[in-house]
Amino acid sequence: MRALITGITGFAGSYLAEHLLAQPGVEVFGWKRWNSPLDNLAAVLDRLTLADVDIADPYAVRQGLEEVRPDRIFHLAARSYVPASFRAPHDAIRVNVLGTLALLEAVRHSGLDPLVHICSSSEVYGQVLEADLPIHEGTPLRPQSPYGVSKVAEDLVSYQYYVSYGLRIVRSRAFTHVGPRGRDLVVMPAFARQIAELELGFRKEQVIRVGNLGSVRTFADVRDIAAAYWLLTEHGTVGEVYNIAGRYTCTIGEMLDTLLALSDVRPRIEVDAQLLRPSDVTRQVADIGKFERATGWRPQVPFDRTIREVLDYWRERVAARAR
Repeated sequence: MRALITGITGFAGSYLAEHLLAQPGVEVFGWKRWNSPLDNLAAVLDRLTLADVDIADPYAVRQGLEEVRPDRIFHLAARSYVPASFRAPHDAIRVNVLGTLALLEAVRHSGLDPLVHICSSSEVYGQVLEADLPIHEGTPLRPQSPYGVSKVAEDLVSYQYYVSYGLRIVRSRAFTHVGPRGRDLVVMPAFARQIAELELGFRKEQVIRVGNLGSVRTFADVRDIAAAYWLLTEHGTVGEVYNIAGRYTCTIGEMLDTLLALSDVRPRIEVDAQLLRPSDVTRQVADIGKFERATGWRPQVPFDRTIREVLDYWRERVAARAR
């Protein structure tokens, strides 16, 4: 089987590549930007076939698809940092919506019949009322960021290509997933980096800067998410959409407390206005029963292991600066 991962050098993409390579008989191909760092793929780089493909360039996508001729496509390439989408909404729409459209059009005209996994996001649901929790697949879509809007469009255009053209598409809406390799633009790695910098004396002020600590998130380990994406293409029903999430739910403030409990530093906590979003999604509690029934998937990595490994990862990265 030939599996293609768009966005393979990213956080989830790199773990998915490792998981697919562990499956018997799976060859893994990946598309990346020409200047993407390859650090995340260091352990498996010699077992991959990579190509530079701009996902928003229809010609490059058509050519790349003809070269790979995949049996399965995992479409992870995206502008995925929510705060950046407020600053650059056109870019979020261009990559996330037009990139998906370029991929689906290429598949439609290719003469191939791959199974396509479209990786949407829990951000499509936006701010959900307390009475409507937990969030299920039928919860109304009320995105509250340009990123969320782009993911709604990606999600729905994919459904339309299934209905109109019979493309074999299955969609996921993944909730927060974390682990080593996560960029410090995201909340848990950002906290872990700051703690590591305090531990190693890289900060003069004993301060950690935060955004909204009251937001509720359900956390999954990225390695569990990678396994889930594979099972989705093994057992998911074409045309359907599935929530995928972990089992550990807490506020961002409680997550920070857990990180600090793993360290000897006791900094002040200061809210940074630049880390507050113009509109925030503060209740992300998922109902994943549909996905569990379809695939038998269960999260395997406990939250305490994930959070410890994230902190250790950033301790190593910060320490490497002094070498």
